Amino acid sequence: MNVNKAFIAGNLTRDPETRTLPSGQTVVSFGLATNRAWTDRSGQKQEAVEFHNIVAFGKLADICSRYLNKGRLVLIEGRLQTRSWQGQDGVKRQRTEIIAGNMQMGPRTAAAGSFAKNQDNRQIKDQSKEEIPVIEADEPTIENEEPINSSDEFSGQNEESLAENEDGERVEVKDIPF
Repeated sequence: MNVNKAFIAGNLTRDPETRTLPSGQTVVSFGLATNRAWTDRSGQKQEAVEFHNIVAFGKLADICSRYLNKGRLVLIEGRLQTRSWQGQDGVKRQRTEIIAGNMQMGPRTAAAGSFAKNQDNRQIKDQSKEEIPVIEADEPTIENEEPINSSDEFSGQNEESLAENEDGERVEVKDIPF
């Protein structure tokens, strides 16, 4: 079994460019940047940015061209596709793109870029340091100290196996039809 599925979340690097194919189908293309952060062996924080080319067709292309703009946070689900062509200068070129099948927009505040993301992370960290309140409750005390009759316990006639009907009569639970 082979799988060609890509999920990426990042910010648009440019506004979507809309074209129409000779068949009349709408095509939109835009760039998406994803960030990766890690700590190297020496303990230094490192960061790398990857740039991806996204292509959408049809109704999804219309939605992308209408609602997306540079800086907007989006999640793209699609497949990888590499296309080749020969440029006007005679040089063979290749480009790997993500053909979008699904798109989900992030919050509008995310369009401000990494500053908004860092502020959100800082607020979450500050909230997690807050002390969690402890509510202490008194333990209930049982005042009824009547002895349990052990003979009823084994005869099937204990309090748990009896219920009262509408007339106040005691009925065995096993006799109730539901």
